[in-house]
Amino acid sequence: MTDTLEFNDIYQEVKGSWNDGRLRFSKQTVVYKSNKTGKVDSIPVAELTQAQWRRVCLGHGIKLATSTSHIFKYDGFKDSDFEKISEYFKANYKVELTEKDMCVKGWNWGTAKFGGPLLSFEVNDSPAFEIPLSSVSQCATGKNEVTVEFHQNDDMEVSLMEVRFYVPPSTGDEGADPVEAFAQNVLSKADVIQATGDAICIFRELQCLTPRGRYDIRIYPTFLHLHGKTFDYKIPYTTVLRLFLLPHKDQRQMFFVISLDPPIKQGQTRYHFLILLFSKEEDINLTLNMSEEEVEKRFEGKLSKNMSGSLYEMVSRVMKALVNRKITVPGNFQGHSGSQCITCSYKASSGLLYPLERGFIYVHKPPVHLRFEEITCVNFARGTTTTRSFDFEIEAKQGSQYTFSSIEREEYGKLFDFVNAKKLSIKNRGFKEGIKSNDDVYSDSDDDQHDAYLERMKQEGKIREEANNSDSEGDSGYKASDSESSRDGEDSDEENKKKSAKRGKIVKEKKRRKKEKKSKNSSAPKRPMSAYMLWLNSSREHIKAENPGISVTEISKKAGEMWKHLGKDKKEEWESKAEQAKKDYEKAMKEYKERGGGSSAKCILCLPLKKRNRDEKKKRKSTGRERESEKATGNDSFKSREFISSEESSSQSDHGKKGRKRKVRLTHHYSCGIRIVLLLAKNMMKRRRWPAPL
Repeated sequence: MTDTLEFNDIYQEVKGSWNDGRLRFSKQTVVYKSNKTGKVDSIPVAELTQAQWRRVCLGHGIKLATSTSHIFKYDGFKDSDFEKISEYFKANYKVELTEKDMCVKGWNWGTAKFGGPLLSFEVNDSPAFEIPLSSVSQCATGKNEVTVEFHQNDDMEVSLMEVRFYVPPSTGDEGADPVEAFAQNVLSKADVIQATGDAICIFRELQCLTPRGRYDIRIYPTFLHLHGKTFDYKIPYTTVLRLFLLPHKDQRQMFFVISLDPPIKQGQTRYHFLILLFSKEEDINLTLNMSEEEVEKRFEGKLSKNMSGSLYEMVSRVMKALVNRKITVPGNFQGHSGSQCITCSYKASSGLLYPLERGFIYVHKPPVHLRFEEITCVNFARGTTTTRSFDFEIEAKQGSQYTFSSIEREEYGKLFDFVNAKKLSIKNRGFKEGIKSNDDVYSDSDDDQHDAYLERMKQEGKIREEANNSDSEGDSGYKASDSESSRDGEDSDEENKKKSAKRGKIVKEKKRRKKEKKSKNSSAPKRPMSAYMLWLNSSREHIKAENPGISVTEISKKAGEMWKHLGKDKKEEWESKAEQAKKDYEKAMKEYKERGGGSSAKCILCLPLKKRNRDEKKKRKSTGRERESEKATGNDSFKSREFISSEESSSQSDHGKKGRKRKVRLTHHYSCGIRIVLLLAKNMMKRRRWPAPL
């Protein structure tokens, strides 16, 4: 015989809904833990007075009664579990597990019996149904009937709201009204708050964040009364799930959070959490409205008649004694700033996220509490607006997702280590571990940090502009020798450059780089490096030797930091080397062009659009005249409309020359790069052949 028996997928009825959980029988206690709320019910074996095995809708169930008039019902057992549980009860418990049949006749006429917190409706001494009186919110009486109203369950689509019992008039001579007697029996065990007697203590004008306002909190033996200027709330201690005491990030305030199920209601709004905000410097002297003997008997040393201390300590101490639940505080987590919480945003509202030992809690608008058992996985994502922050996403087993955004990137390492230590499933674990640290992820977000790649691009851009200017000077001689491509073409080229620069200068430069790489001439001189690149090439091996195993990206980052802190004299030395390399490049480029390298004829497609259209019109007119003259003279020569020419000659020798010239133009056409593509795109857009810009 084992020491314990454990069963999974065991259900407990809570306000008309079935909540699954785990049930464990041990030699000392019977423990049930709900998977939905995490609430734990512990029943000492010494208090068990009755145990019944019954056939219910979810298979078989067990009903346990205690000497403290509490009844617990658990369903979801299999038929084969009866023998195992019965033998365990006989060996370890003084109570025998008996079988009890339910009435399934469907009669609506029977006897109502009150046994502890249950109202049992029996037909022929067999229970037809049972009503837990703790779920009753109100009881109303009529002439011969009693109406029992129940708490609304927000998690259920369909809920039973009330049941009416017809109570026949009594035939005896007793003066008691059976309707009133029935109602009093219901109200005596129902969850109906009745303020009888004086409060144990009163806390005046406490700041409450949820629901918002200033409230007087009156502590009664069985419930908590919040009295405000507009609304009053009465909270039974049986609805309190958890208590949290959380320090604010400013270290001057404290949050006291009370988790409620069912929540308090204000119209259609539900408040699942009661959040109080205290100042650490506020003290109070508290005197309980009870005698010292009553305080000692009721609270067993947890409270005393006269107490003094911080206000938040007094409130939390009193609530802990009355509710009889532990107070949850933050664990060992410590953020980048030394606080035990993380500043973030949830649903467009800023708040604080507290990593606890067994879950996360966010305060305060709206408050969220997530236990590790409810979490499927977490995810670290880049911020949508800036790389200075990141998002922390939590996916729950119920299918809902919680995104806590705008978290400072300095908190990444601490939060990732915490999640990893708690063995939570990280959705993008491989990506995060591959980059080794959060510094690599967000290294490009520092404005004051030297960016090696950006400096290199700037230097190459300057050199490219100078090279383009020198190319345009070299081409200007060809333009001057051409018959009709003079000033108008240059002016329109400048206008086109300005227009294209206004539309998207960065995109144009990127495309030009790609084209230049493809059409790069291997015999042309290589462009000179910047001072930083010259220094980096000479220092690369030294950096690798000092940092074995360093990656390429880390070398660039390390080199950027070293260049930033390099002395002025050493920088001038490398800048002078770069200046000399630039002069050598210009000299070599000049010699290369004198030898004929890189020169090309003017491409017709590089001409401005207006200039090209005028030339085409002239050609059409001239070819029309030539055809008419050919028809008149009977000449059989033929010229294609696609033939490109800038001369008016129509002889056969000229035709051969024009063909050779067209080949030269096509060569220049391929060397023009992105400029041709942009001009073609502009032309096509004007003809409406393309639906969108290139």
